[in-house]
Amino acid sequence: MKIKLIAVGLILIADLVGCAHQKSIDEDIGYVAPASIYSVMDSTALVYTDVAAGSPLNDNPWRWLGFLLHPVGQVLDYGFNRPVYSLTSGMPYLFGYTSEDAMLDSQRRHSSRY
Repeated sequence: MKIKLIAVGLILIADLVGCAHQKSIDEDIGYVAPASIYSVMDSTALVYTDVAAGSPLNDNPWRWLGFLLHPVGQVLDYGFNRPVYSLTSGMPYLFGYTSEDAMLDSQRRHSSRY
């Protein structure tokens, strides 16, 4: 009983601490990042705007890791995921293949033509 109370207490503390919010510097000065560096009303924005000026000075290192691991994801998608969808679609009641799975699989096949 004592262990259960301690576990529940720890979960409640973790829940309260997890919901805590610390104000960032941007919130202190009232900065709101724009959705885009281009104005929707300006049809010449792409012509007269320096695109590099709107990009960050240093790219995020996780983005570079994503570039490097993209071929691995493609191999896993074509070598494992798509064959599993194809095999399970033949016996939907046995494998729990739903109409949502069929929709996702059909979209995946059409989107790979880029």
